[in-house]
Amino acid sequence: MNTFLDQRVLERLRAEYLEMPGLKLRMEQVQRLCGIEQTMCTFVLDALVKTNFLCLKSDGTYVRLTDGSSPRPRPAKAVATSTPIGMAGRRAS
Repeated sequence: MNTFLDQRVLERLRAEYLEMPGLKLRMEQVQRLCGIEQTMCTFVLDALVKTNFLCLKSDGTYVRLTDGSSPRPRPAKAVATSTPIGMAGRRAS
């Protein structure tokens, strides 16, 4: 296989999945999208699965591994206290 072409197809398919979160494609759809034969398609999809970019679902679709499988971390929230700044060390008299 042509390594240059393989790399271009890998980059194209990776870009498609990054641009469209939630994208689910079967092998036949990837072949049409990228205009490639089945052998090249299998090679490219296997490579993206091995690098943990894609995963193969039981329904035969390939999805991004990070789409829906693990929630994004939420930003930390600040906790407000009822004691005004500068008054925390003082006692009421």
